[in-house]
Amino acid sequence: MATRWGICSAGRISHDFTVALKSLPAEDHQVAAVAARSLENAKEFAQKHSIPRAYGSYEELARDPDIDVVYIGVIHPYHLSTCLLFTNAKKNVLCEKPLAMNSKEVQEILASAKRNDVFFMEAVWSRFFPASVEMRRLLAQGEVGEVKLVRSEFGFQLSHVGRSVQKELGGGSLLDLGIYCLQFICMVYNREKPECIQAMGVCMESGVDETVVVTLKYSKNRMAVFTCSSGLKLPNDAIIVGTKGIIRVGYNMWCPTSFVVNGKETQYPLPEPYLPLNFINSTGMRYEAEEVRQCVLKGLKESAVMSHADSLLLAELEDEIRRQIGVVYSQDCQ
Repeated sequence: MATRWGICSAGRISHDFTVALKSLPAEDHQVAAVAARSLENAKEFAQKHSIPRAYGSYEELARDPDIDVVYIGVIHPYHLSTCLLFTNAKKNVLCEKPLAMNSKEVQEILASAKRNDVFFMEAVWSRFFPASVEMRRLLAQGEVGEVKLVRSEFGFQLSHVGRSVQKELGGGSLLDLGIYCLQFICMVYNREKPECIQAMGVCMESGVDETVVVTLKYSKNRMAVFTCSSGLKLPNDAIIVGTKGIIRVGYNMWCPTSFVVNGKETQYPLPEPYLPLNFINSTGMRYEAEEVRQCVLKGLKESAVMSHADSLLLAELEDEIRRQIGVVYSQDCQ
């Protein structure tokens, strides 16, 4: 029986996620309904993607009995309230990254998911790409020996994008872009908490971070460093340096379709989209969707690949980095 998806928000990321779902077998994944803040937007989205039901409020989607999982694509200042709406309605949820504005909100969301006994996952799609799965396998096998250094960069010129620069919209490069670098480091170091974090940043007049450089020190003198920026286009690559070699992830490190291990490259091509995409490699969201389906079929409440503990670790590290560079959101004061 197909997993029946409800799409919450009719924005650009929801469009891409719906396109990605359509690249999977129809007998496994079906989009049953979409909800937006206006019925007109929901109907337009539904018509574009051949979705049978459209709602002009999120509450109506929460009440729909024929939805197995809700995908939340609203901007992150609204993740807390939207996640609570659906978890309290006993819906399984896949919520876009960053899961929330701070670790306190993340804890509240995860507690609600557990209390309501539903599946919940933060949509860190990078973890589920075949290239990422293979990288984890190689690291576990010791292909490059003991990892000593991880470096990652992610930056685009986004000063023209309102949600990237406005504090009330959750602007800032760390939560939007840096989270990809951070999750990559956490994945490589197998969820270990760093012993020390040092962060420096350049902030905009709006009070959000534009460019951030972070150094993390782990046990056994292992290091990591990442740079994120919403003001600069960076190489957007990553390297993992071990005692026996190097893994290089080229441009598009956050949605990898290839990597090089000690000079040998392996490609992992994505399926073609049936409609134009807003973001590069978005059909790769199919892999996190399939992970959700498999977990729900098994009766699991979280994914072992992107667990609740993973989400909380990311949020706690982001809190500390923001504390050091002086970025404070209204949600931090509540």
